[in-house]
Amino acid sequence: MSTSPTAADTAQGAARRMGFKPAMVVQELGWDQDADPDLREAVEEIIGADLAEEDCDDVVEGVLLWFREYDGDLVDILVDAIAPLAGNGFIWLLTPKRGRDGHVEPSEIAESAPIAGLSQTSMISVGPDWSGARLVARKSRGDRQPPRR
Repeated sequence: MSTSPTAADTAQGAARRMGFKPAMVVQELGWDQDADPDLREAVEEIIGADLAEEDCDDVVEGVLLWFREYDGDLVDILVDAIAPLAGNGFIWLLTPKRGRDGHVEPSEIAESAPIAGLSQTSMISVGPDWSGARLVARKSRGDRQPPRR
């Protein structure tokens, strides 16, 4: 007899694929009642702590950013999300899937991320209603290692 995965199982798998690890400090931005509670709980279970709130002053290793088309200027919000981010940290920009209220076109993400100093490295489905785009800080010329000889 086969059993289909529960929403919590699916969220747990998504949180693992997103790269969250035990003891990471992860900040949540843009939470509203439409945010996926199973994904939030799965991330908290993996990191072993509550998600840091928007007013957190600590350096964070990851950001869970819920964004809908009507939430404001994406570039401004991404710039604010970068501020507490550790150098090797990442942002998961979570947007409603196509056909859902607040859907954000992938082209808007692709245009906004570089303006904010970020590069998109991957995109995944993180549940029935949300897609995730992984964003990392772009390396400046000074951050690059010289070629090995």
